Amino acid sequence: MSLLHLEDVTRTVIPPDQPALTILSGVNLTIEPGDHVSIVGRSGSGKSTLLNLLGLLDLPTSGVISFDDRPIKSYSGARRDRLRGASIGFVFQQFNLLAGRTALENVTMPLLYSSGRTFWRRKKIAAEMLELVGLGHRMNSMPDRLSGGEQQRVAIARSLVRGPRLILADEPTGALDLDTGQSVMELIDDVAERTGAAQVVITHDPMIARRARRHFRLDRGILTPVDDPAFEPLTRREMREMSPVEPSATAEDRDRDVLELFGVPEPAAPDAPERKDA
Repeated sequence: MSLLHLEDVTRTVIPPDQPALTILSGVNLTIEPGDHVSIVGRSGSGKSTLLNLLGLLDLPTSGVISFDDRPIKSYSGARRDRLRGASIGFVFQQFNLLAGRTALENVTMPLLYSSGRTFWRRKKIAAEMLELVGLGHRMNSMPDRLSGGEQQRVAIARSLVRGPRLILADEPTGALDLDTGQSVMELIDDVAERTGAAQVVITHDPMIARRARRHFRLDRGILTPVDDPAFEPLTRREMREMSPVEPSATAEDRDRDVLELFGVPEPAAPDAPERKDA
């Protein structure tokens, strides 16, 4: 049984006073329990739209999305919300922590929607998750007293506290320095391995993309697998020993490197305007 399956999925929107705009075309993707998938693509390629579909936030215009082999169109909106809350964890580039709440209170928030024993043990469960991400000593700290890496760890603890079966990470290290970003990804990988959760990571970082076992590129709304011998998944030892990208490399350089590796074409430069003689 697959965890999440997309079959010939499309997504079309109709802007005001504009013709219909097709964002995703014929997307096919199967996520198995414990899977680890990376997706790369340029801005405007449809990554955010695809993430919303994978996270059951939106419904496709056409095609079928199934969770545990059951089409999600058969679910009511409320039941789909409950399924998402119980089974899917989101890790974003921005930490989205509640400013007036401690680290412990932030991680406890998702458990307020639980029931029974989990609800009554919510603070203990949240504290254990903070211990797991190495922040047991920062439970009572406010977000503005935490470093960027610590805030991301709190956000990760919050997204994983309900034991999701699928982790969706959207540029999870985009707001972090390179070394902190690598340690954060190591943490997500370790937690996913312990719990058996599947991961789908959307990233521009070539080293983070290489951590996955399967790789895809998204270009102009079309998702295709990448089968390149030069892009073999990193071993656990390589993940720990790899050196970060040279500090002199700009974000644009790093984006270009990984997108070229995945075969996403460079956008054509606009033609220079003709020079008119005075």
